[in-house]
Amino acid sequence: MPEYLSPGVYVEEFDSGPVPMQGVSTSTAGFLGLAERGPVEGLPLLITGMADFQRNFGGYLSENAFGVYRYLAYAVEHFFGNGGSRCYVMRVAPEGALPAANVQPDEADDKKPGLRIVARNPGQWGNRIIVTLRPTSKAKTQILETLDGNKYRVKSTAGFRAGDVIGFTDESNAEEEPKRSYHRVVSALDNVLELDSAIDGDPEDTNLVPTKTLTTREFNLEVAYGSEAELFENASLNAAAPNYIGIVASRSALINVNWNEGEPDTAAADKVISPFETISGAAEETGRYQLTLSGGSDGSVDSITPADFMGKDLGPGKRTGIQAFIDNDEVSLMAVPGITDPNVQLALVAHCENATNRFAILDAPRDSTKVPDITAHRNYFDTSYAALYSPWLLVFDPFEKRSVAIPPSGSMAGIYARSDNTRGVHKAPANEVVRGVTGLYCQYNTGEQDILNPRGINLIRQFTGQGIRVWGARTCSSNGLWKYINVRRLFIFVEESIRRNTNWVVFEPNDAPLWARVQRTIDSFLTTVWRDGALQGSSPSEAFYVDIGPNTMTQDDIDNGRLICVIGIAAVKPAEFVIFRITQKTATE
Repeated sequence: MPEYLSPGVYVEEFDSGPVPMQGVSTSTAGFLGLAERGPVEGLPLLITGMADFQRNFGGYLSENAFGVYRYLAYAVEHFFGNGGSRCYVMRVAPEGALPAANVQPDEADDKKPGLRIVARNPGQWGNRIIVTLRPTSKAKTQILETLDGNKYRVKSTAGFRAGDVIGFTDESNAEEEPKRSYHRVVSALDNVLELDSAIDGDPEDTNLVPTKTLTTREFNLEVAYGSEAELFENASLNAAAPNYIGIVASRSALINVNWNEGEPDTAAADKVISPFETISGAAEETGRYQLTLSGGSDGSVDSITPADFMGKDLGPGKRTGIQAFIDNDEVSLMAVPGITDPNVQLALVAHCENATNRFAILDAPRDSTKVPDITAHRNYFDTSYAALYSPWLLVFDPFEKRSVAIPPSGSMAGIYARSDNTRGVHKAPANEVVRGVTGLYCQYNTGEQDILNPRGINLIRQFTGQGIRVWGARTCSSNGLWKYINVRRLFIFVEESIRRNTNWVVFEPNDAPLWARVQRTIDSFLTTVWRDGALQGSSPSEAFYVDIGPNTMTQDDIDNGRLICVIGIAAVKPAEFVIFRITQKTATE
């Protein structure tokens, strides 16, 4: 309660009306599959276009090398081509896939100092990374006075830190080669540098344009992969400095860098050399040192198992495969393009059922075109959280330079997104043109669809003058209440929207004012849903109801902190069978 201590007028604000609710997105897809590059553990990456996919995951994969596991890139491309705008992608790699490195594991010696550079993730792509080092300096000054004990008063200690390697250059004699020596900074404070060893001769120079200078010694790290280039300037081997190579290169999307201190040669332990020479073994005058990576491998597709796609839950940031999507709340559609192994598809369905906020799009096996074969595959599933599509689609392959068959799940995810954005999630994603498709791997007729459609197998068919269209909108459920895709996805939309927009209710006093406010909030949201055409009925009272209060909660519920709200909605059903009954009419009637 507020305190009122002095006489006066007090103005206070309080919330009493409904809290505005915003519907969640239903068109964000999640894809999983093999790729040329990209992370294989952690969080899936957000992709907003095909160019974005190629930057993060590479291009198309060869049929000879990857076989039936190569369809991720094609699915993402056709997702965007059919109306999708954003998706999350997770890469799967065979167990034998290895990252490229400048030092191979069998060559590594922990006792030997060296710069270890490893491609950010496994694959042959890393063998094409080029790393170039160039000597450079971030700070320069001149010595004004020699003090006791290897200490020197300098013009400025800005940029000099304890542990830095610095170079002293004497160019005072124009007829001789410049004299150079390297030292290590012990301390840098109040324009006084303490070095690990004394500088020979007379290092002082008070001239306006000095010929004797002290410079920090660093190097630039240039990383190139195809058209991608990264530059990390003024990197140091001083682990205590903010420009330590392990810190500045951590931003790289191409490589991981680690400096191994090792056990230096005792005979040369007292000799200080520049970081460039430490890494390359060449003097700084060389000006350039190039490192090549090798040993990167895509692994063998023969070693791929369903477990690679199902993934492992090793904790936050370490999850792989389907498990990586546990931490993602944005995805509402899921697909593993081209992978028709029942174990993988059942794991994907289980993931969607457990999450309750996403829907799986399944591919039928490419060669299961006969009615008994595709029906046998359909019988693996009984869920309202998935839909099965057949046949595969014929498209032009820019990699193979010919027409190939690709799985329909990527195109279907794009059609779902297109339908949601133009009509709404309540509209069945069917009778929609499949874009970018030149044909079908198999042509089904009406008689075959008469058998397959009631069993929840959605066909893609070609009609004269109407192109190639999706001609089915059923889930894989045996429950008639959930046989339509749009009904299940509408409930997912409503449930997830309410869940995300009612966190403000938690820990509020569980009494009548709160109940009334919750009811008004949900009533307002569902009225908007009804006006958008997602619910049946000529009025909101016919379309839905919201009940909260003594009818839904007992005193025991209230005592145990439970607020229970019962909501009923009348979802619209698709006009799957359009029947026109026609009779003869005579002129006298």
